Amino acid sequence: MKQKIVIKVNDCDKCTREAMNIACKANGVNSVAIEGSDRDQLVVIGEGVDSANLTCSLRKKLRYATLRSVEEVKAKPKPEEKPKPEVQTPNKPPSSTCSCGCPQLPMCPQYPPHPMLYEAKVYDYTPSPSYCPIM
Repeated sequence: MKQKIVIKVNDCDKCTREAMNIACKANGVNSVAIEGSDRDQLVVIGEGVDSANLTCSLRKKLRYATLRSVEEVKAKPKPEEKPKPEVQTPNKPPSSTCSCGCPQLPMCPQYPPHPMLYEAKVYDYTPSPSYCPIM
């Protein structure tokens, strides 16, 4: 069960940075953010986070932390995507044209033909090989 925990901390920049560091190290935390009009609320979202233990560890380090709320985060329903219909022109079937719209000839005139590569083995044949390098 995913839950959203809101903890009130001091509104100084150093305290909020330290509170975020402590909350990030807690087990099961997915995200940490600072919210509120005075930027004094630490919002922790996670699965299986011990809110009381997190608040106590913040109190030890910051000397002030108050647990405001713990609530369950519900998953947002995903909107269904409608499939787009494919549009084909009735005069030209898709097999007779290429991607550029030109009629299919033996080759598309827009693109040059691929070079044909052949592999040939060349053998060096000498009728009487000489094995002596001095001669």
